[in-house]
Amino acid sequence: MQRILMVSTISRFLRDFLFPFAEHYRALGWQVDALTSHVAEFPECNAVYDRVWEVSWSRSPFSPHNLWETPATIQRIVEEGAYDLVHVHTPVAAFVTRYALRHLRAAQRVKVIYTAHGFHFIPGNPSARSAMFLALEKLAGLWTDHLVVINTADKTAARRHRLVPFDRLWHFPGIGIDVDYYHPAAIPSGAAADLRVQHDIPADAALFTVVAEMIPRKRHMDVLEAFRQVRQPHAHLALAGDGPLREQLVAYVRKHHLSSRVHFLGFQNDIRALMHTSTALILASRQEGLPRCIMEGMALGVPVIGTDIRGTYELLADGAGLLVPLGDTRTLANSMRWVMAHPEQARECAANGRQRITEYRLERLFALHDHLYATALESKPAKAPVRTLISEMPLPERDFLPDITMGSKVGANIALDDSVL
Repeated sequence: MQRILMVSTISRFLRDFLFPFAEHYRALGWQVDALTSHVAEFPECNAVYDRVWEVSWSRSPFSPHNLWETPATIQRIVEEGAYDLVHVHTPVAAFVTRYALRHLRAAQRVKVIYTAHGFHFIPGNPSARSAMFLALEKLAGLWTDHLVVINTADKTAARRHRLVPFDRLWHFPGIGIDVDYYHPAAIPSGAAADLRVQHDIPADAALFTVVAEMIPRKRHMDVLEAFRQVRQPHAHLALAGDGPLREQLVAYVRKHHLSSRVHFLGFQNDIRALMHTSTALILASRQEGLPRCIMEGMALGVPVIGTDIRGTYELLADGAGLLVPLGDTRTLANSMRWVMAHPEQARECAANGRQRITEYRLERLFALHDHLYATALESKPAKAPVRTLISEMPLPERDFLPDITMGSKVGANIALDDSVL
C-alpha cells in the first residue's frame, strides 16, 4: 500500500482544493493523510483523510518557530507515518516542509513534490519581497524531487531560474474543477431566485459579482470605483466573501450612496446559485496562480471580467472572457457597460469559457497526478506520458516575469498577506 501525506498551511486549503484527490487515492487503496493547521475550523478533514496531523506555522518563513520547532515535528510525523510521498502546497508550508525533510529526502526515504499555486516573485510586488520569494524557491528547489506549476508564466519562471532540473518540472492545468458540480443543471431549482429575494436584488437587475476574500491583492476597491462610474440605476453589485478590508469597503459604499445597490453577502458555502444568476463575474486581482472562482464561473456559463495578469489571462484569452488592465477602473467600468449592452456577445464569451474549462476537469488532473506519482515512485506509469496529456491542450502564453537581482538585501520579517499561505 502506498502512503502519501498532503501538506497545506491551513485546513481551508485542503477543503477547497484537495478533498477530491484524497478521495481518489483512498479509493485506489492508498493511505492518504494530511498535515495542516486550524483543523477545528474544518472538522470534515478528519472524515476525508485517513489521518490528519496538526502543526502550527508562523507567517514569516524565517521565524525561529518555522526553522526549529515545526521542522522537528514534521520529521517525526513523516518517519512515524513511513510515507512514500509528501506532496506540499502553499508557499510557507511548502518551504518549511521541504526544509524539514531535506535529509530524509537525500537518504531516499521519501519523495517530495511541490505544487506552486502561483510564484510570488512577480511584477507588482516590491523588489525586496520578490527577491526573497525567488531566493526561497531556489533554495527549496534543492530539496524537491518534482515541481508542479499551474500556469505558463510560472513554467517559464521555473525554467528561467532553474528551480529544479527540467526533467522534474511538470506543468498541469490547475488543480482541477468538478465540471458536473459546477453546471447549471446541478443548481437546486429556484435557488437563484431565492437568493435575489433574500438580498433585495431585483429579479430584472443586472448583477455583477465578486467572489473573493477581502484582502489587498484582490483589489475590491477597483471594482467599487468602476461600479460607481457605471451609473446605471438597474445595475447591482454583490460581494461574496469576508476579510480585513470589509469595513473599509462598507465605508466607501456609504460615502458614495451605493448601499441600495451594493450587497455584502459574507462567506458563501455554495456560490453556484449566486454565480449563475449574475450578469458577469469580476476578479480585479493583482496576483493569481490560476483563479478558482473564474474557473467556477466559466463552468457555470457566466461571462467573466478579469485583470490581464498571469493565470487570469491564461483562462480568459482568445474570447473566453474580458481582460482589462490592472488598476484601470475606467476600462473595467466600460467592460461592465458592454456586458449589459451586448448580452448576446457576452453569452458567446461565456460559451467559449465553458468549452475551455472542460480541459481543466478533475478527471484529467487525476490522470496527470497518477503519472506524476508513478514517476516519483519509480514505477512504470499506467497512464499516457504527461507530456502527451499536456500537449493536447494548447494554452495561451505570455511572459509576465520580472527581472530580479538576486543580490537584493532582503529582511527576514517581510509582512505576508493571506495570499502566501
